[in-house]
Amino acid sequence: MATKKTSTFSTAKNRASLAPWLGIAAIIILCDQLSKIAITKMFVLGQEKAITGFFNLVLAYNRGAAFSFLSDQGGWQRYFFTAIGVVAVGFIIYMLRKHAGQRLFCWALALVMGGAIGNVIDRLLYGHVIDFLDFHLAAVGHFPAFNIADSAICVGAFLFIFDELRRVNKN
Repeated sequence: MATKKTSTFSTAKNRASLAPWLGIAAIIILCDQLSKIAITKMFVLGQEKAITGFFNLVLAYNRGAAFSFLSDQGGWQRYFFTAIGVVAVGFIIYMLRKHAGQRLFCWALALVMGGAIGNVIDRLLYGHVIDFLDFHLAAVGHFPAFNIADSAICVGAFLFIFDELRRVNKN
């Protein structure tokens, strides 16, 4: 009776196809964490430094989610948003394996995964996310401060939308 050896090959193939996307996520995580370490070494909480007429560096802590959603709660949100991040990363890895040949889609997934992990690390280590990029316009005021992880998540979301619109237009 002959046995199939394809499962070993397909597993190795899946790992190889995941490698570039995990590498992109790792670069995002590294840049995010290094920038957060640097900003916390140079600034105290709330300190701002004007860079241009529309951009400041500022050390801010976000205990909630995007735009400080639920930041004023009693602390349970730390675990809730950490769990959401961990579940999202698991789902993203599944999707990367399933759609490894779709480059733009996988770029989007890798960026979102790197950003999610970067913010999960903050929540686990500090109990909050470290934000430091502060854009503002005279007519509008200050936008909520954010970080490299948040930027990667937003770019990834934009790529998802662009990829889907491109796919719809082909059909």
